[in-house]
Amino acid sequence: MPIKIDRIDKITANIGKARILILGDIMLDEYLHGRVSRISPEAPVPVVEIATEQLSLGGAANVANNIAALGNEPYLVGIVGQDDASIKLSQLLKEKGISRDYLINDENRRTTIKTRILANAQQVVRADREDVIEISDDIERLILNKFEALVDKIDGVIISDYGKGVITASLLDKIIPVCREKKIFVGVDPKESHFFRYKNVSTVTPNHHEAGFVAGRRIKNDTDLAKVGKFLLEKLGSDSVLITRGAKGMSLFCSDGSVDHFPTVAKKVFDVTGAGDTVVAVLVSAMAAGATLKEAAEVANCAAGVVVGEIGTAIVSKPVLTEELKHNFANGDDYAA
Repeated sequence: MPIKIDRIDKITANIGKARILILGDIMLDEYLHGRVSRISPEAPVPVVEIATEQLSLGGAANVANNIAALGNEPYLVGIVGQDDASIKLSQLLKEKGISRDYLINDENRRTTIKTRILANAQQVVRADREDVIEISDDIERLILNKFEALVDKIDGVIISDYGKGVITASLLDKIIPVCREKKIFVGVDPKESHFFRYKNVSTVTPNHHEAGFVAGRRIKNDTDLAKVGKFLLEKLGSDSVLITRGAKGMSLFCSDGSVDHFPTVAKKVFDVTGAGDTVVAVLVSAMAAGATLKEAAEVANCAAGVVVGEIGTAIVSKPVLTEELKHNFANGDDYAA
């Protein structure tokens, strides 16, 4: 069924009033932009003459940035090191109006930095500086303390798992049951190696590669897609699974047996970096704004179409999202699904 225009208007009017807890792997994204004019005499690789540098929030911090851009209040919970990168990240958070009060400094690990070198708008190489180790029991206890201090204030939870060690099975076993009991919507942007840890959540949002990998079936057609979606629902016991499919849009599988497909609205695809962050942020924001799950998926699909048209880690603001919804889906009195 198409989404009625009055529903879109009501949902977008209510977006920006929620308090969302984001738990996950926090990163600093560094972009070095330049041009290539020669090949190195030292090795058969291009020499990139760097012209500009840019820092941005990555991982769970980018999810928080998306939440803030929609007008919501993000509570970002996670781990950073005691290093220069954490200072730079804190400054970026301050600029975006995101509190760093719920971050924990761990002297035993570095703040994750992902450096991307781009030449002529094309990524040449990426270099990662990180420590991929699970958090200690003491750090887990500190995270739980942050969660417990916030749980009665929040309207939704996003788990942003990049496999760097913050999202442990033990931590999920303590957090998810509390959210279920309090009827707090939990959206998970999953790491495939941890996939079956996210049991009994509200939704998981894997891309089609991740979904196919964990289900042991490559998604090549609609039959494969249907089998993968059903398999993941049964294994996770979740309320839903939202599989993002790149140029083919998204597919929503719900525990009531319903399946909905949302064709992409992207006009062009330059860079998918951070698109998953935007999808889960907008989905949970729309749910907090009173949308049904199908309506929230439609809104998130529209947001994804915006960010993949930008180079680098992108976000979508509430005004841009509202405009795109009206531009892409307005059809008389209805928004076409």
